[in-house]
Amino acid sequence: MNIHQQKILILDFGSQYTQLIARRVREAGVYCEIHHWSCPQEDFDAFAPQGVILSGSPESANLVDSPSVPDHILRSKLPILGICYGMQTLAEQLGGKVEGSHKSEFGYARVEILGVDSLLSGLEHEIVDNERQYQDVWMSHGDKVTRLPPDFVCTAATDSAPIAAMMSNDGRIHALQFHPEVTHTKAGQQLLNRFVHDICKCERLWTAVNIIDDAIAGVRKQVGKDQVLLGLSGGVDSSVVAALLHRAIGDQLTCVFVDNGLLRLHEGDQVMEIFAKNMGVKVIRANAQDNFLGKLAGVSDPEQKRKIIGNTFIEVFDAEASRLVTKEGGAVKWLAQGTIYPDVIESAKSKYGTAHVIKSHHNVGGLPENMKMALVEPLRELFKDEVRRIGVALGLPPQMVYRHPFPGPGLGVRILGEVKKEYADVLRNADAIFIEELHKSGWYDKTSQAFAVFLPVKSVGVVGDARRYSWVIALRAVETIDFMTARWAHLPYELLETVSNRIINEIREVSRVSYDISSKPPATIEWE
Repeated sequence: MNIHQQKILILDFGSQYTQLIARRVREAGVYCEIHHWSCPQEDFDAFAPQGVILSGSPESANLVDSPSVPDHILRSKLPILGICYGMQTLAEQLGGKVEGSHKSEFGYARVEILGVDSLLSGLEHEIVDNERQYQDVWMSHGDKVTRLPPDFVCTAATDSAPIAAMMSNDGRIHALQFHPEVTHTKAGQQLLNRFVHDICKCERLWTAVNIIDDAIAGVRKQVGKDQVLLGLSGGVDSSVVAALLHRAIGDQLTCVFVDNGLLRLHEGDQVMEIFAKNMGVKVIRANAQDNFLGKLAGVSDPEQKRKIIGNTFIEVFDAEASRLVTKEGGAVKWLAQGTIYPDVIESAKSKYGTAHVIKSHHNVGGLPENMKMALVEPLRELFKDEVRRIGVALGLPPQMVYRHPFPGPGLGVRILGEVKKEYADVLRNADAIFIEELHKSGWYDKTSQAFAVFLPVKSVGVVGDARRYSWVIALRAVETIDFMTARWAHLPYELLETVSNRIINEIREVSRVSYDISSKPPATIEWE
């Protein structure tokens, strides 16, 4: 079985929802890839999709230099689904008209379904009123189609957008002004399922079991009998890589776990327990706390801290790798990494000059030139939610796989200013209390990321009859779908009170606890 044989091409016009479109297609059990909207003929032919989806965009389709669908794709006779800007550029390119709207639509809208349409008719969550059919959808647009292209019919409308969806007479091209990929469009997943399965004729081949089987076969073919080295951080990506490679090549895999002294409470022991003891994976634990903290002494700048932690990690990892030799007496030839598909997309964006750097990436990137190892990246086609699903399928504990994200520099970027061991110890314990209470209350799974931050300022407090002049801890919890934007989590006051009381009572070095109510943007999720 070739699970990549049937696939969908997604052209990215710059929408914040493009990756969400791809994730929804993957949830439908169909492989897809995101390519720049200018996708050249040779790339298109090499990919050979069964259908094409056009993303939204902040651009206006009726300007001279607007991004557009390449002519070779329009001539391909493949099924096409245009979403928001994708609909508008199709209208302009095929002979219709797009104009700026006096009334923009942002948020919920109710569209009326007009006539019989293979994509929109009879969807779940349909609302019937006086024999007229409606769907609740999510809109996000300023421009709108005001004239249909020749040989197209209007299939949905709202009061402010009389052409809210359109379809070619032959049923090959469909276009929507609304966004089916967001959860606010209630029938959105079913709509996308219809497009990829019924219209594009793709089978449901992209499943966790098939992905694992395909990855195992790929790794075995790639590395043969050679030894593979993996830097195991205890995070989701590297943990799933370890489990996958262990199943694929067994004792050909050696993991190096670098304990930098900036991990969560008992994390090092937990990693060794799961992988070395329970799964039988070869894991070398490098206790490098003093090395890391020594190099971080006196350093307060966040970017400088990241670089020190990243470079020191590579130094320690390289030192451990140099001690390993294969059974044949030579150096290890392969280095495994937990690269995932969003990393690949960002690299592709940089090719077109559309990626912006807010701060250095949390994960350590790049290889020391003297390591001379080739890469094994079995997760590079997967989104994070897919990585989690195959992690569970591989037998990893759900509490590890579905744990909140943790930055590569660890507590180093959650301790503001200089990093010291005493600060890290205080923060570790405060963070553990916060996470424990989130689990107890049922709020852990309702939030996307939650953690504590150490503030290098002291505040006066009163404990019993004694004065306490100690450190301040800030709590942070957010809700998000894609981590591009995030809303601060509205945790119950009673929960925050419980966490605050426990931290102050159980950690004598803390006298005050605050809660961060900043959303992203303008704030970032991590404090540094």
